[in-house]
Amino acid sequence: MTDGTGVTLTEKAAQRITDIARKKNKGDAMLRVSVQGGGCQGFSYVFSFDSAQRENDTLFSQHNAKLVIDRDSFALLQGARIDFVQDLMGARFSIDNPQASSSCGCGNSFSL
Repeated sequence: MTDGTGVTLTEKAAQRITDIARKKNKGDAMLRVSVQGGGCQGFSYVFSFDSAQRENDTLFSQHNAKLVIDRDSFALLQGARIDFVQDLMGARFSIDNPQASSSCGCGNSFSL
């Protein structure tokens, strides 16, 4: 499934995705974001790279980078903004999720 709405990928996040894909010599690599149970708030974000879109994925293409999210995770991420940040905690992808009622200090887990 392909859809261009629902999740926003910032230019910084898109640039980081393309940089990582280039370093891995995988020009077709996409950032895969999923949500799984666990973490200190009940749900946690999982980031990985994938070169294949699966049947139940939603594909986003923004700023020349690709992002895939499975159907179940997409339901928990609609309206989210994915960014890449560098601060005292390190460099990482960060999600601003309007559906989350609270999140942990590091931003890796959330509750609804």
